[in-house]
Order: sequence, then structure tokens, then C-alpha cells
Amino acid sequence: MIDQSRIRNIGISAHIDSGKTTLTERILFYTGRIHAIHEVKGKDSVGATMDSMDLERERGITIQSAATHSVWNGHHINIIDTPGHVDFTIEVERALRVLDGAVLILCGVAGVQSQSLTVDRQMRRYRVPRLAFINKLDRSGANPQRVVQQLRDKLGHNAVPMQLPIGLESQFEGVIDLVVMKAFTFEGPNGEHVVAREIPAESRNHAGTARETMLDAVSMFSDALTEAILEERVTEDLIHAAVRSGTLAMDLTPVFLGSAYKNKGVQSLLDAVNHYLPAPTDTENAAIDLSNDEAPLILESDPNKPLVALAFKLEDGRYGQLTYVRVYQGTIRKGEFIVNSRTERRHKVGRLVRMHADDMQEIEYAGAGDIVALFGIECASGDTFTDETVRISMSSMYVPDPVISLSVRPTDQKAQDNMAKALGRFVREDPTFRSRVDPESGQTIISGMGELHLDVYVERMKREYQCEVETGAPQVAYRETISHRSDFHYVHKKQTGGAGQFGVVAGYVEPLGEGGSDFEFVNEVRGGRIPTEFIPSVEKGFRACLAKGRLIGFPVIGLRVVLTDGKSHTVDSSDNAFQAAARGAFRQVYPRAGPRILEPVMKLEVEAPPEFQGSILKTIMQRRGTVIGTTEEAGGFCRVESEVPLAAMFGYATELRSATQGKAEFTMEFARYLPVSVDVRKALREKYDTQMPEEDD
Repeated sequence: MIDQSRIRNIGISAHIDSGKTTLTERILFYTGRIHAIHEVKGKDSVGATMDSMDLERERGITIQSAATHSVWNGHHINIIDTPGHVDFTIEVERALRVLDGAVLILCGVAGVQSQSLTVDRQMRRYRVPRLAFINKLDRSGANPQRVVQQLRDKLGHNAVPMQLPIGLESQFEGVIDLVVMKAFTFEGPNGEHVVAREIPAESRNHAGTARETMLDAVSMFSDALTEAILEERVTEDLIHAAVRSGTLAMDLTPVFLGSAYKNKGVQSLLDAVNHYLPAPTDTENAAIDLSNDEAPLILESDPNKPLVALAFKLEDGRYGQLTYVRVYQGTIRKGEFIVNSRTERRHKVGRLVRMHADDMQEIEYAGAGDIVALFGIECASGDTFTDETVRISMSSMYVPDPVISLSVRPTDQKAQDNMAKALGRFVREDPTFRSRVDPESGQTIISGMGELHLDVYVERMKREYQCEVETGAPQVAYRETISHRSDFHYVHKKQTGGAGQFGVVAGYVEPLGEGGSDFEFVNEVRGGRIPTEFIPSVEKGFRACLAKGRLIGFPVIGLRVVLTDGKSHTVDSSDNAFQAAARGAFRQVYPRAGPRILEPVMKLEVEAPPEFQGSILKTIMQRRGTVIGTTEEAGGFCRVESEVPLAAMFGYATELRSATQGKAEFTMEFARYLPVSVDVRKALREKYDTQMPEEDD
């Protein structure tokens, strides 16, 4: 069993194209897991180890998070390499849910970018301590000082540089370590030989000042270090302990420097992972005890306690379902039985493996703190497994709602069968990918986080299932809401012989405002005017109406229903009667409450050389966009931030490429819902009325 204090579970996260997969490739090489380095977009057509899918190698991007493990200086490191593209944000989300620490990579030229903010927000959501690694210092325009300042200003980090660069851009040679006060260069064909030297004379004063600043910042987390500074007896161990303390409390972000592509600085980063990121025993993991009225429970990272493991990622492979699990407590052993807390089904652990991208190594057992994979166990992402002595469940990860839909149609009967298999698998694997059949049109609709997200799944259907499909115009996830308060008073009365139906509901609806939940139901009925047992029926009736609004048939959000009065009948009132009364009240009040159509508005960030700024602004304005700001960054490019309705963004990648000679990049993520303009509302209403000529009752 691996010593708990020597396990590190880390994720590597960043904005797209910051060098995550390149860095992971170097880590695997220096830790002896692979014996040759391959590039993400290399000429040898092999591709990086962690990009095992053909599509990833062709496009030069990471689509699925991939797990691996390695050993560095006696520490067992489980690594998950995550995608940077916002369309695959669930891969980052579920990785951070089960990781203890992370490395946030920032480009030395571009600095903090839009997706850097997103992954930082995800790290905060799961309270994941992190190190920052400023990459690409060999590139023209690299400026680590500016990036550190952006970490402080844009992300609110207490960023403390632990190193200084030796040269920059084409002159970048290595780093000066401010803890040991040595200069390190990385020599050999692949930078495998770390050579420690005295700090160059021209850098000594600067290094001395930087060390004092660093010690001043980290001494806030250690009284022992503060005393040692005053008595001038500072040791490496005292600094390591102080930095570790601040990092684990998420009050300090140590910053490291390098260039993964040029094989510089990676070994120093690995040392920092060992020194500063948490072991499984340093983190607190909560669960609920299902056998004790769902009481909160803190798990102990102890291999001898009852088993608790969380399934966080599924893959359907050649040999059945592969389930990635994080063991939080106890030990999972091959051949033993485990229980799914959600379904209460028993499963026998037939095969237990440790993953290395798409390769696997058979193991007999795994203890608390480890990340491994199981074969042939049917479950869902987010399920908790225990042994048969306890009933415990852990919270799942946050799953954002899809923002874009596409209709897909198979070209023939064989493709129809294969498409059903493919969609079933993709829905199981990816919680942000949804598939449904539209009841009106009979079309199969797939929904996801963006155009690239759906493109990848359509391409995978063709490649992995030989399923040719035709895609239709994407359907945007509009929403409906109300704009002002309106009262309702509805009498539901039906006599059909025998016991009838009777229920009266009165009250008002009002908008919840920005930041509120999607729906609130408030019961203010006094004096038993509606019997208590029928109040949930009224709420159920209103909720049933929210799934399909009466303007364009999309879900209704941002609504509060306040029930103030009503009437019942001793014989004719029932659960169904009050549900029907609530539905009737909704039909009555909704048109009077100023119904509005909301559309998803995306935060769009475009980066390009400054000479294309005018062209970029033009493409945004043509798509009903609002420019928030433009900034000129060092390194010879400008950044334009804006908000644009998602409905206007289809085909934007092609237009942007042609407007900027292919030199611009953009990222897009959901920002908020806003009311549509009058002309868009009119067009949507006309389209809906054409498809639905008769109003449903």
C-alpha cells in the first residue's frame, strides 16, 4: 500500500493552447513513464501520449481528460490532463471534483485569458489548492512579471514568485530558485540534466531583493519562519513548510516559471508538487450517511476504514464500460463485492486497473487516496461505491446546462441503429451532452456546450460507429420569463357524474430578478382555506407548466408563485383537482404578467494582431454583440471582450478566420440570459405559431 503522505492527485488546467498536454508529456518523460517525447502537433504523426483519440491528434486539442500516474522522488503522482476548450468544461469539472491539488498553467505572453478565469472558478468551487506555472517564456513577448500581476488583479490570487527567469524569449536559459538561491539550467537533448550553478553576478542583487519579497509574503503563514528571518537562520524546510501552509489554505499561490516545449523548468515544478500540494490526508472530504437520516459525515483517508469511492468518469471501450473511481476511504480489492449507494446493486470487482492514457496496468487493490479504474460495472457518473458494511453517498460534480442544440438524422436504417447505440454511449459518458426526440417534429435533437462539442460527437459517430448522419440547423436554448407581478384567481370545477373535481387557487406571480433561482413557490394560505395535503399538488401543477412556456414553447424561469387563498370541497377536492386548478391559473395569469423571451448571451473573447481590431469589432457588431472592452497586450496582439447572443454565433469561426487571415482565436462561454429584441421575438413567435397552430389546453 502506498504511503498516504506520498500520494499527490493533481490536475493540469488552463486556457486552450497554454501547453497542458505538452507539460504532461514532459512530466511523463522525466518520471520515466515514457521514453520518447512526442509533440501535440508533431511532424511524426504520433501525437502526445495523453491525446490518445485520433480526433485529438488530428485537431491538436485535448477533448477528453486523460489519467496517468508517475513517480517523482518517492512520491506517487496521479495526473489528470484536462481540455482547455470551454466546450469540454465538464471534463475539467469532474477532474477537479476528485483531485486534491492542481497546476494552473498560464501563457507567458497572453497571461490570464478567459478560460483561465473559468478553471480558476472551478478550482474555487471544489476548494482545490493550486500552483501557477507560467509557460512559454521562450516566446517573443513573454513577460512573467505582467502575468503575476494579472494573477493578482484578475483572479484575486496572492501570487508569490518562487523563481526568477534567466533571460527571456530566445535568451531564456533556466530559472533562479529563490528558496535555495541557485541558478538551474536544463541541459541534454531533452533537458533531462538539471545543472545547479551559482547565480550569475548580474542577477544577484535582483535575486536578493526578490527573495526578501518572497520571504516577507510567505512568513505570514509561519510564526517559526518569521522568527527565523529576524534571527537570520532561515532554512529551506521552514520556507517549504510556510509555503505549503499558505497553499493548502488557498491563501497563497506559488508561481513557477519555464517552457515545457523547450524542456525547461518542468523538474522544478515536479519538486514543487511534492513540496506544496496536498496529500489525500490534508484534504477534508464530506459525504452523507444514508443509514443515519443523511447526516453529514467527514471521510478519513484511511485504507483500513470501510470503503467509499466515487465514480467520476465513464468510458465505453472495446471491453465494456470503464469506470474511473477515486478511493476516498478504505481499500478496493479485485474479486470483492462493492455496492452502488444510488441503486443499491452489488457488483463484483472483476478487473481493477491503473490508467496511463489509453493503456492500463492490472492491479490487485487500491487504497484510500488513489485514482484507479474498474471494468464491466454498470453505473452513472457521480455514483458512490461502498463495501457492504456502510451506506454512504458523496455529492456529485456541478453539471452546467447545454446551450446549443442540433437535429441529427441518420441516412439509412443501419445508421439509425448505430446512431441509437452511439447516442446512448455518449449520454452516459458526458453529462453535458443530451439527446432527446422532439415530440412535435419526431426529430432527434442533440444538445451540448458549443459547436465544437457537437461537431466532435457527430465526427465520433461516423468514425467509431460507421454512422453517417445529416445535421440540421442548431436550436438555441431559449427561455421564457415574466416581467411584472400579476394576480390570479382560478376556479376549477368539473362534474362528470359521481364525485367531481373542485379546487380554487388565488395569489400572484412575480419575477424573481437576476441571480434568483428558476422557480420559487411560497405558501401564504391562512386558516386552512386549502387543506395542507393539497398545497404540494398546487406547486406540482405550477411546476408542470414551467417545462413549456406559452410564447415559443421553451422552459419558463425566474418565476415566483405566491399562493394566498383558495377554496376546497370536502368531497370533490383532490390532488388532481388542485393540480388542474394550478395549471388553469398559470394559463390565466401568464399572458397578463408580461411574458418575455430570453436568449443565452455568451461572453466572447477574441485575440488577434492589432491590425485586425477593426475587422473583429465589425464581425461582433454584425452579430448583435456588445463590446465590453479592448486591450492591447504585450507580445503584439489585441484582445476584444464582448457579449453576443448565442443565436448569432453560428458559423462565427469561419467568418473570423477569413476576416483575420486565420490569425485570430476566440473563446466563448455562457454569460447570462437576456431578453430578445422586438424583431427577434416577433420572428420566434411567428415560427412557433406556424409549427403549433393550435394552442394546447
